[in-house]
Amino acid sequence: MSIMLTDYSRIVVAYDHSELSKKALKMAINLAKQDKHIELLVLMVIQPARPIVYSYGYTFEAIQDSQREEVNAIRKEIEEELQQLANKARSVVVEGNPGVMIVEYVKQNDADLVVMGSRGLSGLKELFLGSVSHYVAQKAPCPVFIVK
Repeated sequence: MSIMLTDYSRIVVAYDHSELSKKALKMAINLAKQDKHIELLVLMVIQPARPIVYSYGYTFEAIQDSQREEVNAIRKEIEEELQQLANKARSVVVEGNPGVMIVEYVKQNDADLVVMGSRGLSGLKELFLGSVSHYVAQKAPCPVFIVK
C-alpha cells in the first residue's frame, strides 16, 4: 500500500504509550521522513481524574500529580525521538475525552491525516476497533490511518 504524501502537510498521531500507538508513531515518522515539509504532531490525551477525594490512601491531588509525572516522562521520550526528524514536529498533551479531543485537535490544527493504533490502553473494547479509534474514524474531517 502506498500513500501519496503530496496530499499531506500535517499529520497528527494519537499516542497513549500502548504498543499499537508506538507502532503508529513509528509509521507516522516514516511517512514524515519522506517529505521534510510534513509537520508531525503527536497528541496525548489524558482523561480528567474522577472526583474522588481518597483512593487507596492517596489523595486526589497525588493521583493527578502522579499522572502528570508519567505523562511528562512519556512526552520526554517522544520529544527525543522527534529530534531525529528533519521535519517540524512537536508533542502536545490535552485533557478530556480521548476521541472527542483528538477530533477537535485535528480540526483546530487543519490536519490532513490522523495516524493511530486500532486499540489503546482503555479497557473498553469493541468488536473490530477500540472505541476511540472507531470514534475518530467516524468523526475526523480527514483520512484516518489505523495501525494494527
